[in-house]
Amino acid sequence: MSSLAPGKPAPDRPPAELRRSLGVVDGVAIAASSTAATTSIAIGMGAIGTIVGLQAPALLLLAFLPVLGIATAFARLNRSEPNCGNGYTWVGKSLGPWPGFLAGWVTLVGSIIFLAYTSAVTGSVVLIFANKAGLDSLAGIALDPTSTAVSTGVGLVVLAAVTVLAITGVRSATRLQFGLLVFEYAVLLVFCTWALVTGHQDFSWAWFNPFEISSGTAFAQGMVLAVFFFWGWDAAFSVTEETRSPGDSARGGFIALFAMLGLFIFASVAFQREMSLPELIENGPQALPYLGAKLAAEPWASLPLLALMFSAVASVQSSVIPTARGLLAMGRDRTMGRVWTRIHPKYGTPAAGTLVVMSIAAAIALLAMAIPKLSDMLLAAVNAIGLVVALYYGLTALACAVRFRAARHDGPREALLAVGVPAASGLVLLGLGGYLGYSYLTMTDHIELSPDNGWFMLSLPATIVLSGLVMAAVAKYARRSPYFTTGRGTDADALALPMDRTAV
Repeated sequence: MSSLAPGKPAPDRPPAELRRSLGVVDGVAIAASSTAATTSIAIGMGAIGTIVGLQAPALLLLAFLPVLGIATAFARLNRSEPNCGNGYTWVGKSLGPWPGFLAGWVTLVGSIIFLAYTSAVTGSVVLIFANKAGLDSLAGIALDPTSTAVSTGVGLVVLAAVTVLAITGVRSATRLQFGLLVFEYAVLLVFCTWALVTGHQDFSWAWFNPFEISSGTAFAQGMVLAVFFFWGWDAAFSVTEETRSPGDSARGGFIALFAMLGLFIFASVAFQREMSLPELIENGPQALPYLGAKLAAEPWASLPLLALMFSAVASVQSSVIPTARGLLAMGRDRTMGRVWTRIHPKYGTPAAGTLVVMSIAAAIALLAMAIPKLSDMLLAAVNAIGLVVALYYGLTALACAVRFRAARHDGPREALLAVGVPAASGLVLLGLGGYLGYSYLTMTDHIELSPDNGWFMLSLPATIVLSGLVMAAVAKYARRSPYFTTGRGTDADALALPMDRTAV
């Protein structure tokens, strides 16, 4: 702590020790872990192949362009106003408190849904690896990866463990994530290079031609799914109060984003060199372990499965961290309860909020296990979560264009980077989301509790938005939050945080 002159009040800001605890590498680890490239590749390549065939490389490259524009907007906004509330704070100030609250709300609900779903997936991957290692039962319980109950139970144990790690210091969490990332990417690069060199499917430049996609609906659905592939790079901006400088957050996010692009394009081409489209679609969520088994003998064939397990664990942990910090920002504005602002006296992390986020995700996962229809709803919500991501990113990009609109007088370069690129990227994502929502609405003429029913898939993101408007009304009229009077989020230095002991 800095010394103070007698009688001078302590500055109401986080101490320098905490602010200097994270750097660019930590930001890269958080952003890359939250994006979870290995999980996206392992689970998503089959899904995107089902929608757009062999044009996955084209869609991933096209989706990167608006995401890069969104990243430019995040970097500029963060340099102007660093705040762990990021989109919630920035949109509220530039576009108004209602869309600002909505930007924060849809991100938080989407993250919690993703946590609940991913916990069971993580548990299943852990059990598959345990079976391969020869462990089939524990304390009389069969470790069956196809059992929803056992998979969910193991996933919740993982969720609890990473929550404890997130509470005891974000620096220690990023150290673990960085180690996991190095292993994951080494395995990915080795096996994808192997597939690229030895694959029997002929390479075609048509894979990079988006005009060969069968329909506009398939294009929109594929683009939103491809944007969802990149979701998570912005997690680096959620720990901006714990980062040495706002520029470190931006650099970490950009490095992770470009690394993800390289991995996604490389992996999509490698998968299509080794597997035919029917083979890729058939193996779906098991595409990466299938690739390992196809290319190598045991024990090397299990390395991709181990990388997938590490990625799933890291993505669960990296989802907990930004979600709790987003709620911290909303709590200090009184748009959410004060419980979210309770800081651990030793570690300087939003401990209470982190525990509550974990508890809510765990409760949803347990209910989904007990109620099959709720499980269908959870799967449909994950399938449609790209609409929520498009809304959040689109609003934040437009907030950047509005806030820095005066830059259009500062020359073509500033006008393009501060206004043109963010505005175009935001409108593209909002337009894609709107078109896809319309497609969901017209693909069926009735609602059915099924993950592939259009009305049902649209109803879930619509429910998230409507619930956000209800919560915004509660914040405005019941909590009387000043956020709805000024449209400004509380300054990032408003809470005096204790020093993170893990950083020294």
